[in-house]
Amino acid sequence: MDAIITGDIVNSSKEDPSIWLAALKEVLNQFGSSPKDWEIYRGDSFQLRIDSMEALKAAVLIKASIKKIKTLDVRMSIGLGSIRHHSTRLTESNGDAFVRSGEHFEDLKRNRLNLIIASEWADFNRDVNLFIKLALLTMDHWTENAAEVIKVTLENPNKGQSELGKIIGIKQNAVSSRLKRAAFDEISEMIEVYRLKLNEKL
Repeated sequence: MDAIITGDIVNSSKEDPSIWLAALKEVLNQFGSSPKDWEIYRGDSFQLRIDSMEALKAAVLIKASIKKIKTLDVRMSIGLGSIRHHSTRLTESNGDAFVRSGEHFEDLKRNRLNLIIASEWADFNRDVNLFIKLALLTMDHWTENAAEVIKVTLENPNKGQSELGKIIGIKQNAVSSRLKRAAFDEISEMIEVYRLKLNEKL
């Protein structure tokens, strides 16, 4: 099963586009190449195709990458399903995953949410979106330092806190306290529960 993440940058007009565009391209490049696997369009909107099991983790990483920039955030809708037509450009492909991602993206502004998941299973959507709403109470308020440590930790899952500290330029105990304030353990648990629940459905 595939996932399509449709997103846009919140408050993009408040920052020089070259700053957030570089950050967005850097993180999207980790998941494939443009325009086949991801595309940026309409200035500050983007789409990414990714394996459904990795979709929520990818969304958290994208959020951390953008929230490293003080005034910015990102809205994302994750649609799970099939891709019936594959084009050389992602935005010209289609299928259930695209439809669900696009339809629920329109709900985000209306419901003042920054992340949502849509699948064919109502109980899955209900449970996972509740977890996401609770996580957003913390994630939406990450500082630049918190976002940076989340990003580096997700990108380097096999490195210890001392090694992560060297990458960022801080001590191990500072890494530990920042991860705790950013609720990294709880967010990691949420990602694992998402995978478990998805695996039960597949």
